Amino acid sequence: QVQLVESGGGLVQAGGSLRLSCAASGRTFSRDAMGWFRQALGKEREFVSRVSWSGAITSYADSVKGRFTISRDNAKNTVLLQMNSLKPEDTAVYYCAVHDSGSYYNFSSYKYWGQGTQVTVSS
Repeated sequence: QVQLVESGGGLVQAGGSLRLSCAASGRTFSRDAMGWFRQALGKEREFVSRVSWSGAITSYADSVKGRFTISRDNAKNTVLLQMNSLKPEDTAVYYCAVHDSGSYYNFSSYKYWGQGTQVTVSS
């Protein structure tokens, strides 16, 4: 059974940092691109970042570029999202997902999802 479990969310003041982790189990994802999405209350799920299977290629939403860094450790079947200089508008539930096919920026292109971890940034 494939399972993705996110952790590392919490409450932080604006300007602070958090590091999200996504642990995958059930099978190896070392040949799959992985992504992070987020969904704020009352809003649609939006793309945050993605990393290629090797970790060599990354992409970011404009809103987080320069502040967030995605990485992966295939030996541990883990994907990380380092979030710095957090803003109140970063408040959302953050999800990791395994890419299937299609655009990396579209949530419908991903086949496995975690349950999400809440990130709240206070002003």
